[in-house]
Order: sequence, then C-alpha cells, then structure tokens
Amino acid sequence: MKHLYTFELIEAVARTGSMRRAAEDMNLTGSALNRRIRRFEEEFGAEIFERLPSGVRLNSAGEMVLYHYRTTQSDLARVRGQVADLAGERRGHVSIACSQAVTPFFLPEQIAHYRKRHPGVTFAVKVGDRTQAEHQLLSFSADLALVFEPAYLVEFEVIQSLPQRVYAILAANDPLAAKAELRLSEVLDRPCVIPSAQYGVRHLLEMAVRKRRRHLEPIVESDSFDLIRHYALHERAIGFQIPIGLRTSEDEALVFRPLAERDVPPGTLFLGQKQGRTLPVASARFGMQVAETMANLWV
Repeated sequence: MKHLYTFELIEAVARTGSMRRAAEDMNLTGSALNRRIRRFEEEFGAEIFERLPSGVRLNSAGEMVLYHYRTTQSDLARVRGQVADLAGERRGHVSIACSQAVTPFFLPEQIAHYRKRHPGVTFAVKVGDRTQAEHQLLSFSADLALVFEPAYLVEFEVIQSLPQRVYAILAANDPLAAKAELRLSEVLDRPCVIPSAQYGVRHLLEMAVRKRRRHLEPIVESDSFDLIRHYALHERAIGFQIPIGLRTSEDEALVFRPLAERDVPPGTLFLGQKQGRTLPVASARFGMQVAETMANLWV
C-alpha cells in the first residue's frame, strides 16, 4: 500500500545501515531517500536515526516506529486472510523459522499436506539456529518457529512441543549398530561428527559430557546436518541428530540408534509464535495442523 512506502524505506535503511545502500536496494537516489526520511522525521516530530561516520542506525524512537510498521504489516496480512475466507478462497502467506532437523522430511510433508487443501497459500522457510529463529519471531520476519531446544523463550508462546531423544548415526556395518541403544561412553571413544555450538543437539551433548568430566573432541564440527549424517560412512565416525530429521535411506547404508536417556536426557522440539501476536489466518491454521501432527507423534 502506498502510504506504507515510507516505512518500507525506513526498514531498508535500518537493514542496511546505510542511506546509499538502501537507496540502491529501493531504486532511488540517495538524496531522494534522505529527503523522504527527513520529511518523515519532521512530520513525526523526532529523529529516528542516529547519523554516524560509518552510516546510520535506528535510535530508540526509530525502533518503536519500525516495530509499529511490522505490527501493521502483520495485521494487514491477517485481515487479507479473513477477507479471503469471506470470499470462499483460502489464500495467504506463511513464514516459518525452523531448525535444520525438520527440513528433510517433517516440514516438507506438512507444507505439501496443507497446500493440497489450500493451493493459494505460499510459504517462506527460513532455516537457522535456535537463536536466529527466536529473533525472526520478535522482528516479525517469521510467523511461526519450529525449533529444537530454544535458547531463551522470553517472548516465545509455545503452541506445541515434542520430546526428542538424541540419536547416534552409524554405518550399517558398524559393530555398534547391532545394539538397540548406545551408551554415551561408547560413542565418545569413537571419532565423532557434531553440530556447531549454536544447535540444540550440541547443547545436550555438552551438558551430558560435562557431568562426566569429559570433553567433546570431534574430528569434524559443522552447521550442515547433511554432512554430519553422511560422514558416518567414513572413518567409522558417529554423527548425532534427533529422530524427526532421520529416515532410513533406500540403500540402508546408515542406521540410527538412540543414546541412553540416563546419559543424555531428551530435548524438546517446540512450535511457537511471538507472545501475544494474533497470527494471519493461513499461519494460524498451518500452526494448528503442525501442532496436531506433533501431538499425534507424541502418543
């Protein structure tokens, strides 16, 4: 909408930290963008940016203005969804911040199931670590978050949760694959491939080894779960993941075994939204579908 264009410009400047770069992104001249921002500040009655030698950044007033804009955008999306319902059409856009673990199987299946009934709904999936997911909720960059072991939960309203044990990933011909459950000591004596420090599985492993006064000494540390999963085929290494992100491959080259809960307690996969936010219709309904599926998995 035209009257929101100035707010889009403010958001672009806040994102880039530079009038010049924001002007390039928005196809304006730097002087035109600066005049537009100055005019807004005059009408608003306060400056919203700090002018620094290296660029610009939002001040406290600017942060409040940007929060208002993002709230307005969220409200407009919700109203558009309600109007589409009145017209008998299910349209909308769902933005999800999520952990890598749900991207191979769980989330694609959920999106495809929803779009069979509502083909007019589009999706944006933003993959990152648990801290990034929570930040995206707070900044209205995402409607929903599906994350394993969130870092803070301060403004995170939990919709549904699902316990998840930590599993070891092994080559099918590994001697440990014959066991139904593995002890932590068994896997720590082997070459290990583990997620980077910002991920929930790593957090659970770190807590478990600390209790035993040991240290994680991985041969490979990565933020790619695909690499972790497949490196188990080399060096008789052991990777780690939660079961929602695992599925037996067609060649059955890999197997997955849970770590004993007395060694590594389960973590929790959370579906949530920003505290107190009224979601757009499509996002709210998709959240209900995912929550129901998670509840059935828990049974």
